[in-house]
Amino acid sequence: MRITGVKSFLVNPGDRVDWGSGFGANWHFVKVYTDEGLDGLGEVFHSVDEPAEAALRKFERWLIGKDPTKIIHNWQAIYRGLRYPLGTATLSALSAVEQALWDIAGKACGLPICRMLGGPCRDRIQVYASAGLLSGKPLVEAALDVVSEGYGALKFTPQPPDYASKSAERVFVESVERVRSVREAVGDEIAVCLDYHGRSFSPAEAVRFAEAVGPFHPLFLEEPAPTENPRALAEIRSKTNVPVAGGERCISRQSFREILETRAVDIFQPEPLACGGILETVKWAATAELHHIMIAPHQACSPVSLLVCAHIDACIPNFLIQECNVRLDSPSARDMIVGLPEIAGGYLQVPSKPGLGIELNEESLADYPYRPFDRPVMVMQDGSIGLE
Repeated sequence: MRITGVKSFLVNPGDRVDWGSGFGANWHFVKVYTDEGLDGLGEVFHSVDEPAEAALRKFERWLIGKDPTKIIHNWQAIYRGLRYPLGTATLSALSAVEQALWDIAGKACGLPICRMLGGPCRDRIQVYASAGLLSGKPLVEAALDVVSEGYGALKFTPQPPDYASKSAERVFVESVERVRSVREAVGDEIAVCLDYHGRSFSPAEAVRFAEAVGPFHPLFLEEPAPTENPRALAEIRSKTNVPVAGGERCISRQSFREILETRAVDIFQPEPLACGGILETVKWAATAELHHIMIAPHQACSPVSLLVCAHIDACIPNFLIQECNVRLDSPSARDMIVGLPEIAGGYLQVPSKPGLGIELNEESLADYPYRPFDRPVMVMQDGSIGLE
């Protein structure tokens, strides 16, 4: 079996936002085709869709004519062949190709990817409702909605949506109040996760916030400092009893090693669409296990990315919980992707179909044309640029 081509599909599911073009993030699917009729599906992280497209064209020249089941060999050829360290866009493109190669290999063997990686450690995967499931309504109402749908865990950003226009003290007071109101509304049995979003360069400010919300026992506080500075995270972690999480923007082995060496987090949140793909994430999870660090993968793109995470979650012993930032029952998801599972009682069943277990409905993609998307730039009260 040989690779015959690599193709990108840039689509927009139609979500609306209050900035930029008015459209939310695109989904960037990648398919790898072979001469035996098997094809594989992967996904690029959405915020690097355009530069990743150029990288895919370059990678295709190497891949055509190669054996798609030699996943590590092909990955290494691209990773090392560029000579200089890969950036986010090139690593995300490589991640998408790697996912697609695993999909092909699984279909060729008649096995789901997680069984090719050693078999599942669990029968089902707990997921938590994240921003994509909590938007469009007032925070408490949205939180109660996802709890009524059966989710036993949820995550939200404690800062108010208009935080950039407010003083630091006002933001602090309102953030603590948002956490309190959600905890009181959902009760003590629901896991509440907080995404601080790395919005402060001050560890002292983050420690103060952690102390204030500690009585509401969050499952974790995500990125109380930017993950690019593991020593700041480690400082915060040493001064609070709230578990510290982070890692979605950690894309290199070197930065991951520094996170481990500084013991910066209790919970590591890799992004498989940006850090090198499925096997690279499993390797990182195994290394984290040696340091007694739990894994809670980041998920912010289409349902394809959630299925990618599910295969990883199934086979790593130190898995904690999986982010779910997309509705699997949305019309756009059901139109574009065939074979999507359901989330029941806050859990996703371990994938059991060959490969990823889903297929792209290419005929439907024309109904969801690509729309330019840029993340918002946060202009603070004093006119400076903040962290979104």
